[in-house]
Amino acid sequence: MRRRDLLTAAAVLPAAAAASTAVASEDAPAAAPSVNISGVGLPVIAEGRLRNYVFVSMRLHLGGSATVESMRGKEAYLRDALVRAAHRTPFTVADDWTRIDGAAMSASLIRAAGSICGRGSVRRVEIISQAPRWRTGLRAA
Repeated sequence: MRRRDLLTAAAVLPAAAAASTAVASEDAPAAAPSVNISGVGLPVIAEGRLRNYVFVSMRLHLGGSATVESMRGKEAYLRDALVRAAHRTPFTVADDWTRIDGAAMSASLIRAAGSICGRGSVRRVEIISQAPRWRTGLRAA
């Protein structure tokens, strides 16, 4: 008798869990559109010398009239603007050559997106990951 109850419960519980998840997702508001940009190599320049590269993956949260389809076509221009800005004024953290200053990078990308895609097209930049090329022996003195 108990074995039959266990088998019945094992068959019914996943279906009930899926149904409750579907109901919960219908109640949740629609997520804001976003575009992922991965693997942008940004230089870490300290004391006038190239010290490292940090590969940054980020998510652009769109605003205004920007759509995912329109932003995908402009992704290359956004990458180029970000790399150019990083060479002009590096987003270097003073005591760590394995990270990029996320706030400075985000502000620069939002400014560039305003001129490339239109004002208000990118509301926020979320940094997903930072992967340095060299990971050891890179602390500034």
